[in-house]
Amino acid sequence: MKILVINLMHLGDLMLVTPTLTTLRKNFPAAHLALLADKKLADLVQWNKNLDECILIDKKGIDDHLLSFIKFIFKIRAKKFDLVINLHRNERASALAAFSGAKKIVGYSKPFFSMFFDKVLLNPSIARHIKRGFKVEYVPGSQHQVYSHFDVLREACGIEKIFDNGLEMWIPEEIEREAEKIFRDNFGDTKVIAFNIGASWLTKRWLDSYFAECADILIERGYGIAFLGGTMDKEIVSGCVEKMRHKDSERLKIFTGEFSLAILAGFLDNCVLFLTTDSGPMHIGVARNIPIVTMFGASPVPGFFPYDAKDVLIRTPEPCHPCGKHICPRAGDDNLACMKKIPVDVVMKYVFELLEAYGEPAKKIPRVHGAYECRVIEVAK
Repeated sequence: MKILVINLMHLGDLMLVTPTLTTLRKNFPAAHLALLADKKLADLVQWNKNLDECILIDKKGIDDHLLSFIKFIFKIRAKKFDLVINLHRNERASALAAFSGAKKIVGYSKPFFSMFFDKVLLNPSIARHIKRGFKVEYVPGSQHQVYSHFDVLREACGIEKIFDNGLEMWIPEEIEREAEKIFRDNFGDTKVIAFNIGASWLTKRWLDSYFAECADILIERGYGIAFLGGTMDKEIVSGCVEKMRHKDSERLKIFTGEFSLAILAGFLDNCVLFLTTDSGPMHIGVARNIPIVTMFGASPVPGFFPYDAKDVLIRTPEPCHPCGKHICPRAGDDNLACMKKIPVDVVMKYVFELLEAYGEPAKKIPRVHGAYECRVIEVAK
């Protein structure tokens, strides 16, 4: 039997597919299991021990025009998959699944392509916009994305037994050693908190001045601070560091835009805590078992909370939360109120609580399987 799982979306979306791969492997141990993903995210999945094959599409490069995309479809058809499971409802993924030539095609789909599917399911983790008279109501997702993917396996593939090991990401030993060397060369034996302050939406970003204050407090307590993130985050990280009192500290290091995703994972293994926005790196942190404190603004908590019980998610009771909007439409002091009203002292309370409870590099913390509901803290009005 040959099975193909498709997810062409972003970093976090792909990490949330990994429990599905574990369940498929356990249920079909002799099957040829393949995953189709975005080429730029190869580090997340190319060493996944549940996979026999990782197929990569260059979404923003060579495969980003119609002729190449058609050729890619024929490449998939030539592999003669028995079962294709599409785990994101966008046009490109829906088309690839629909025209894959597989004997059975299931999962999420856009309307036109759904006619080629054997079983289409709604994704209850994704927000919907429902028209009620002259108004359009935003309805956030109602359950975690991991659970929704499991529903696809149950309802469309007939799988009864779920094997949930949480989010998983493997990297080779040589990359682990390289990441550890980078860590030791910069921090020695200092305990380090990793910061990820960027996010794809402005409404997912906690204020950089708040992050700066947290970094100063931690440096004063003897901790090292490592700013992470991609090249697109360099400007906001630079602005954040400029607001710090201890911006010249030897225990402050900036790696923004310098790490591959595999090195990022290996580096987090050596840190003791991850202070992060709702972002792709947050989900890598979950997979690497590092304690996490995260702040949620526009994001719906049920659908995308960090999938680990030791983590802490902080939110405010703003009436518009979660709005799902990339840019806050509110003006004046109410602009980004969902983030402004998460104070530094509340965040630091849970940072120190997790440091006291764990306080060791992530790679030394025992992984607890089966405990995936993070703690949600709502800031008092």
